[in-house]
Amino acid sequence: MIKALAALSPQVRQYLLVTGNYWAFTLTDGALRMLVVLHFHTLGYTPLEIAALFLFYEIFGVVTNLVGGYLGAWVGLNRTMNIGLAIQVIALLLLTVPTAWLSIPLVMGAQALSGIAKDLNKMSAKSSIKLLVPGDQQSTLYKWVAILTGSKNALKGVGFFLGGLLLATAGFRGAMLIMAGALAVIWIFSVISLKKDLGKASAKPKFRELLSKSRAINILSAARMFLFGARDVWFVIALPVYLSTIFGWSFWLVGGFMATWIIGYGIVQSAAPLITRRKDGRVPDGRAAMLWALMLAGLPAAIALGMDSQWSTQAVIVIGLLVFGVLFAVNSSLHSYLIVSYAKDDGVSLDVGFYYMSNAMGRLIGTVLSGWVYQAYGLQACLWVSSAFVAMAAVISLGLPRAHELTRP
Repeated sequence: MIKALAALSPQVRQYLLVTGNYWAFTLTDGALRMLVVLHFHTLGYTPLEIAALFLFYEIFGVVTNLVGGYLGAWVGLNRTMNIGLAIQVIALLLLTVPTAWLSIPLVMGAQALSGIAKDLNKMSAKSSIKLLVPGDQQSTLYKWVAILTGSKNALKGVGFFLGGLLLATAGFRGAMLIMAGALAVIWIFSVISLKKDLGKASAKPKFRELLSKSRAINILSAARMFLFGARDVWFVIALPVYLSTIFGWSFWLVGGFMATWIIGYGIVQSAAPLITRRKDGRVPDGRAAMLWALMLAGLPAAIALGMDSQWSTQAVIVIGLLVFGVLFAVNSSLHSYLIVSYAKDDGVSLDVGFYYMSNAMGRLIGTVLSGWVYQAYGLQACLWVSSAFVAMAAVISLGLPRAHELTRP
């Protein structure tokens, strides 16, 4: 095993290290979310109250992606990735206090730290790949980004199961200690092994450079915001509450179903390069992003209409969600490739950080709307908003460059 690793090129070894870090972090991130949901559900919190515990997680994700890209260009992506791992260890340890001390402000604070850690880790991982693949190997870049993105989401679903298992076997405090200890070991290995100064800009960026100056990245970021808002407006709060209250599904059934969906979603993301492969062998461009968004745009509305038909509502939602997962996964993976492709090599984290700030903003908007629209108007209204958001993403994507228009920044 050691000989096989030593025989790999330095770029592949760094890619495996970055991916391994991302995987380890993602497992704890998914497990932590499920642990908080399950534990506070047993304490009598309502679904909307539990969702509020994650509000800072999303808000700080917006800020972190913007500032984190600037930080990555200043100090290097190896350091921002390791900072993210260390912050996650601290967040987990904060939740090891006795149950009587687990106040809402403490949990929200821990979730804020976890949100900062997650987006530092993600921004660092996605940016690093840009620097590990030669600029003329776009097909390889697309494949590596798809594998990283898809495996992350699949492992997040596994993390949901892991969280339930740890809660059942070790309890809430024990689960936090186990995850903090395991992640601390990963952090030490990462500090020793990751290439120094990876992603560090040759010239120190100025703070005003936080906002992207690239038209392609600005357009893609706007499309990404609406795309992820479209998912979370019905998936984050509205759907699990609906499955639980209307269909009478048990909490474990709801959690298991959604975890399985996320795992499948991640698998499809990893396979996106095969799904979107062009006959001429070239990688997809802005036109592909627009077309895949158009294919997704009408689906949430179709599910909403199907709920009023004579078909089984459960079948309509479950089948509709599965189809949505496939189309959304391809859209997401395609976007993830395009941002890495569009980003300039020097100070890549600035562009990637700005883009994922828009991603976090979309999640935040979707999460807030999911609770409010569902509470006021129901699941079908959430689905109509979702369709409108995807349609906006498709319209915005019209401005993305085609292959013949694209020049490297």
